[in-house]
Formats: sequence, structure tokens, C-alpha cells
Amino acid sequence: MMFNAKDMGIDLGTANTLVYMREKGIIVNEPSVVAINTDTREVLAVGNEAKDMIGRTPGNIVAIRPMKDGVIADFDVTQAMLRYFINKAYVRSLFGPKPRIVICVPSGVTEVEKRAVLEAAIAAGSKEKDTYLIEEPMAAAIGAGLPVAEPTGSMVVDIGGGTSEVAIISLGGIVTSTSLRVAGDALDSAIVNYIRKEFSLAIGDRTAEEIKITIGSAYPLEREEKMEIRGRDLVSGLPMTIEINSIHIREALAEPVGSIINSIKQTLEATPPELAADIMEYGITLTGGGAHLRGLDKLITAETGMPVNIANEPLNCVALGTGMVLEQVDKLKSVLISPRKALF
Repeated sequence: MMFNAKDMGIDLGTANTLVYMREKGIIVNEPSVVAINTDTREVLAVGNEAKDMIGRTPGNIVAIRPMKDGVIADFDVTQAMLRYFINKAYVRSLFGPKPRIVICVPSGVTEVEKRAVLEAAIAAGSKEKDTYLIEEPMAAAIGAGLPVAEPTGSMVVDIGGGTSEVAIISLGGIVTSTSLRVAGDALDSAIVNYIRKEFSLAIGDRTAEEIKITIGSAYPLEREEKMEIRGRDLVSGLPMTIEINSIHIREALAEPVGSIINSIKQTLEATPPELAADIMEYGITLTGGGAHLRGLDKLITAETGMPVNIANEPLNCVALGTGMVLEQVDKLKSVLISPRKALF
């Protein structure tokens, strides 16, 4: 299988889309957001520009996130978004070869959802026979540098925007996995609901994300932190500023974080004993944006007794993994889901 220099790997995420280009590395890293004029269905902005519009648009413009829980929620908008990112990554030529594209899908997706991703990529300009899919936890494990092709067990926990993927990988395949639709977005929603309930203050998703990044934690901090937040008072309806601390936010995040811990335990329970011994030795690797939640590694260790490592660039692991598959396709060909397999 000859691959050309325009080949690209796409991590089509719920929160961010990353494009890896052969020999160039990650060249696009933008939010998976599209701004649309609802009267004409015209795409006005994609990526960073569209994200700045969330929660701030006039009536006839909406900023949509076309991916929900790691799968396509709005097909036409996803197609427009993919076309934008593919065009941003390479300049088309009439006679040059079309790029081969490897796209990530969550491990729990149905055949219909796989087909939708393939269709969107083909409509955005790739050839059907040159479009491949790879399961997210596999790409994350490769990107994190785990020895996926070896006969040793590697455990990866990839916490993205829409889905958390927990998988045990050995000999180039996924031995057991759990895909959970609780991840970064669910953490943000939990913060919004908690602040509404406890402080009668309405805040937006962007503020919730900022709170999570600034003072969020899964395990008690050495020094608890505070921050001021602005929102709308639900009683008076007026803008208001309050102070919250990291203990509040840990309480807010307890339920979704608990779900992720449970799925890790379930996956470990379903693991063959030989592989469980390997994981005890090498530990669990955390990837995805959720790996940045402070204290999550300590909490997982406290709950499972397993050592936990955070990957070097957790946010980029999936995209780097797709890229490594492109670079070493002969060695890693077995990890791809070929289009023909995905068709039927």
C-alpha cells in the first residue's frame, strides 16, 4: 500500500478536530464548531472563529457542534466542517493523487454511525477506497507510545469531549473495551447544574469549562483554590458575580467522575488474568483532554490500586496515533477498520 505525502489522519472529536498530515505533524487543531445562518443554511464560520460566537449570536445565526457523544449529530454540518478542515490541510490539484484519510471513531459506534463518518469524508473530498477508520482508544494508545503490537496488555483511558473510552489492548487488537458517553461535556454540564442549584446562578457552558480548567479537581488539593464567576441571578434576573472554590467544583464533578471510575473497574473485571498482571506492572495510561483534570490519576490509583500515567500530550494522542498509523502503515495495518468491512 503506497501512501503519499498528502495523506492525513483526522481526530474528529466532539470538542476539537485535529488533522495530522504525513511528514508535517498536526497542522490543524480547532474546535468542532460551525456557525450557520438558519435562514439560508449557509456556513458562516468554522473552528476557532465559530467557537467565539457560541452563546453570543443573533437570532438567525447559530453556532452548532455537529458531533455529539463522539458521533455525527448533524450530517450536513459535519460534512461542511470536514471539507473546511481537509481544504485547510492541503491544496487540491487536478492531476495529483487524492489523499488517503484515516478517521477516528469511538469504539462503541454502530455500523450506521461508522458509515455516516465515511460518507461525510467522501462527500468532503476523499475517495471511498482510500478512507479508513480507526477506533479511538487504539489511536490514543499508539499516540501515547504504548506497545500495542506486542503480546503485553496495555490499558488506555481516553477522556474526550463527548465520550470516555476505556480499553485493554494486546497484539494489535482491542481485547475488551467500554465506551461511555460521559466525558468533558458531561463535566461542564455537571458544573452548570450545580451552580444553578446551589447558588441560583445561571452560567454558560464556556464559563463552566473555564471553571473546570481553572479550579476543577477529582481529588483533594494540597491548597484549595477560589475564583470569581459571573452569571445571571435566577432570582432577580440581573447579572451577578459570586466566589466559588475548588471544593464546590469537586462536589459538582463527583457523579460524572464516578461513572468514569466505574467503567474503568468494569473493564478491569472483564480482563483476562494474564493481561491484568501486565496492567498491574505497567499501569493505566490517561489520554484526552479529561486527563488534564487535576487529581484524576490519584483518584483512579486510590480506587483501583493500579499505577496511573498521564500521556505526554494527552490532547493530541489520538491525532498523533492516526499519524503514526499513516507513517508505519505496513506494521500497523491490522489496527485499521477497512471501508469494506465498515460497509457491511
